[in-house]
Amino acid sequence: MPIAVLALTAGAFGIGTTEFVIMGLLLPIAGDLRVSVPAAGLLISGYALGVFVGAPLLTLATRRLPRKRVLLALMAIFTIGNIACALAPGYAALMAARVLTALAHGTFFGVGSVVATGLVGPGKQASAIATMFTGLTVATLLGVPFGAWIGLLFGWRAAFWAVAAIGLAALAVLLVFVPAEVGKGEAPAALKDELSVLARGQVQLGLLMTVLGFAGLFTVFTYIQPILTQVTGFSQPAVSPILLVFGVGLSVGNIAGGRLADRRPAPALIGTIAVLAVVLALMTPVLHVKTAAVLVVGLLGAAAFATVAPLQLRVLEKAGGAGQNLASSLNIAAFNLGNALGAWAGGVAIDQGAGLAALPLVGAAITGIGLLLAMWSVRRDRTGAAAPVIS
Repeated sequence: MPIAVLALTAGAFGIGTTEFVIMGLLLPIAGDLRVSVPAAGLLISGYALGVFVGAPLLTLATRRLPRKRVLLALMAIFTIGNIACALAPGYAALMAARVLTALAHGTFFGVGSVVATGLVGPGKQASAIATMFTGLTVATLLGVPFGAWIGLLFGWRAAFWAVAAIGLAALAVLLVFVPAEVGKGEAPAALKDELSVLARGQVQLGLLMTVLGFAGLFTVFTYIQPILTQVTGFSQPAVSPILLVFGVGLSVGNIAGGRLADRRPAPALIGTIAVLAVVLALMTPVLHVKTAAVLVVGLLGAAAFATVAPLQLRVLEKAGGAGQNLASSLNIAAFNLGNALGAWAGGVAIDQGAGLAALPLVGAAITGIGLLLAMWSVRRDRTGAAAPVIS
């Protein structure tokens, strides 16, 4: 991969760390700010909704700017937002700071995906996307457990200070290694052409697949700390090493999903979503067995991130050239809308008395709906029929 793609990976690492680090800090934040665990979980939903709103708006607002300048500005917003999280005096301020941080997320990954695919030749585009998203997997593998460990030793605010430092480092790497001429000479598409992508039925189906697939994941992963401590019986310090196992799974699944999507995009799309639904369904019966629970957490990570490159490539292909920037950013927003939906669905299930152990089954049902949509969408390809516009 070109070094510029690896620089995008560094930015993805920073953003991925701040998105996921709070998973290991739910209990300390809930205790310090005197809110319930489901309320603390809404900090994840707030971030995800910030991505959902910020991705299309910032993508359209920056469409005429050089892509490198856009990436640097977004990383600066990310760093400032994490400093605000560390200084937040209460729950409302922390929520506002999380939303501010999230504004950079969708457009960074959306523009970054387009830049990454433009830096490589045909047959390597899904792998380029997967390489950039490796930053997310490494963030989960190293950044999130490290943040949880810092939060356990020095308090949750220290974790956000550490993430802000990561943001500064990523900003420097992007400044040095992303070429200034990236995207130059390309006339921006007309606004109406960018927006026309929203009317394409196959793009809409792709976005819905992404929402539902990741909603299933985050129905469980949002509450992974209380699940592992209160259901499986692990101590709080043991959660960080288990998150490392999840991160290893993410890394393996991300690479595998990219390679599969390069070779056979449609089967990779259906197959990866199907595997995610199956892993979620099998999770509940093994949660009370510690060794099996750790193993299935790793499988969950692999299954979840194997879907990323196929889903992102699907939307880019169906959007076409003129609408790729917006469609790419919207799909990142869709990932995060799924995060918000999953966190909300998990909180509702807990509040309604279903219990933490039932969350994987709820997640499997949600992802199963996404699988049905994927099968329908691919079938429309094979029959040559255009997917209907979903209004």
